Amino acid sequence: MKSRILLASVLLLVGCETTQPTTKKAETNDVNTVVVKPTNEVIPPLFESQLDKVTSEVKKITPQQQKNVWDRIGMQIDTHIPNNKRIRYYRNWYLKHPRNLEIIAERAQPFLYYITEQVEKRGMPLEIALLPIVESSFDQNAYSSMAAAGLWQIIPDTGRRFGLKQNSWYDGRRDIVKSTDAALNLLTYLNKKFDGNWQYALAAYNTGEGRVFNAIKKNKALGKSTDYWDLDLPDETSSYVPKLYAVADIIKNQKKYGITLPAISNKPAVAIVKPNTQIDLDIAAKFAGISTAEIKALNPAYRRGVTAPNGLNDLLLPINSVNKFNRALANNRNKALRTTTYTVKSGDSLGVIAARHNTTISAIKQTNHLKTSNIRIGQQLKLPTSSYALVRTQHSNAVAHTYHTVRKGDSLWTIARQYNTSVKALAKANKLSTKSTLRLGQKLKVASNKVATSTGKSTNKVKTISYKVKNGDSLSVIAQRHKVTVKQIVKWNNLNSKKYLKQGQTLKLVIDTSKVKA
Repeated sequence: MKSRILLASVLLLVGCETTQPTTKKAETNDVNTVVVKPTNEVIPPLFESQLDKVTSEVKKITPQQQKNVWDRIGMQIDTHIPNNKRIRYYRNWYLKHPRNLEIIAERAQPFLYYITEQVEKRGMPLEIALLPIVESSFDQNAYSSMAAAGLWQIIPDTGRRFGLKQNSWYDGRRDIVKSTDAALNLLTYLNKKFDGNWQYALAAYNTGEGRVFNAIKKNKALGKSTDYWDLDLPDETSSYVPKLYAVADIIKNQKKYGITLPAISNKPAVAIVKPNTQIDLDIAAKFAGISTAEIKALNPAYRRGVTAPNGLNDLLLPINSVNKFNRALANNRNKALRTTTYTVKSGDSLGVIAARHNTTISAIKQTNHLKTSNIRIGQQLKLPTSSYALVRTQHSNAVAHTYHTVRKGDSLWTIARQYNTSVKALAKANKLSTKSTLRLGQKLKVASNKVATSTGKSTNKVKTISYKVKNGDSLSVIAQRHKVTVKQIVKWNNLNSKKYLKQGQTLKLVIDTSKVKA
């Protein structure tokens, strides 16, 4: 038996070394046959290539393991992106204006990781994480002429429909966390409404589901294709999906298009803290060891420089500032809100006091631990205030009067615009009707927020300028830059509430040159 085993082994080795084809099949019926593998056997090339493939698969990094969030998104964009005229147009535009994407990347840095995670959790197409690029260029203060606000450009009614509270203290459409949740809820709803067609859902997000349904119905009646690309939709909506797909294509194929976006670390940049008390943003910034500008940029929902008094007081902070903030708050909870002391007078009520001091009844009750609205004469109340309220009070106390001599072409409207006031206020100050006709040389008293100098002369110089809309501009950005309000810009330019600003568009701005350089 041993000799048979040895003989089989020798024959096998000889067979491996020979270059001639085998003409006789080896018998395999003998269960006692043992094949001995030589130690110096050369691995066949086929096995080497298989080994390389296995090694490659082991080393492959998942999207979630990427260092850069852009790569995490790009790896997961598997939506078919057609190479049609509309997509090419917007792709070429972005590629010709790389600075635009760089600015967007800088703005997106604190928020993109969070948004990407939320999109992934819902199993949505990853290009949805890029939708704020199309909607707002990742400007958290963006405000459209249709009153849409925030990263996701949600209009007031839609915001309320999806649970976003809006009041004089807080606008949930600008709350990064809550607005993201609302926007993704809306998109999920629309996707179900259109039986899983994301192009329809995206179009409906822009223009409303009714208009998209009507466009589909119209094409069916005419025997036309009901594909998104063939629907008769408003220009903005027809461009909406192509813009998103163009951006998605660039993000997915940065090397192909020779573009490199500023990297965004694939890890949490911000975290939510819950102070469970109303807190001044200036004080919160000091607790966290960051600037007031930074905390306001992360929490644009708070309109008064202080969190809301009705339980809406969560804050978004840089993740490395959270522990410092929590420690400081624990040791200084009674100093989280600025207050002034007020003594109740005859005729006062909480409503009267709240209106007079730019606060709310609920805020006064919360600050003073009042269970009812009953107050008594002589009672001392702590009134919550903030840097916003202080500045506003200082401005209102600094009202000065100046006089304007009516010139040719003047009207109450042009004069009111020149002095940054209203026709109603101008007419009231001069005991006129809002429809009064002015005469040349007539002197009008104008009340404006002008800070008087020691010589009694106003430091304000109001003038009208023309401003050309630049790449990346929004109404809120322009308003902030020129120290005016969005409503004023809309009014001065009689903006169409159904259109967005366009690059190169000229706007008239009435500015105070003592506050800003034109």
